[in-house]
Amino acid sequence: MLRKFIGGAGFLGLVLAAMPAFAHHAAQSQFDLDKAVKVTGTITRVDFINPHGYLYIDQKDSSGKLTKWAFELIGPGGLRKAGLGRGSGAMKIGDEITVTAAAAKDGTNSGLARDIKLPDGRDVVLWTTDPNQ
Repeated sequence: MLRKFIGGAGFLGLVLAAMPAFAHHAAQSQFDLDKAVKVTGTITRVDFINPHGYLYIDQKDSSGKLTKWAFELIGPGGLRKAGLGRGSGAMKIGDEITVTAAAAKDGTNSGLARDIKLPDGRDVVLWTTDPNQ
């Protein structure tokens, strides 16, 4: 009886450990990797979270109309390697940046950030091919 309980508990543990992998999505399901958008705006929020970071910017057009954008980033480890980690000072609230991203398939003001032009002139490339590979 104890052996069955331990075996069942072990199996349940493996299933629970694998659940985050099931929740992960393919970039192609949400973003059109062949359709780029380029947005210049002011950073309003940056989230350094797993499995992907998020970047929010406000874009103003010539008439002053404000459009809010949300961009999915690579994970925190990749952001650190690119020089964009938390505390690096590379991206701060209020900075004006330009993001080139794969557009969202649903037409919302969002995308998968491909590269970011920072205020100091650096162009940080986050991915150059299919981000799922």
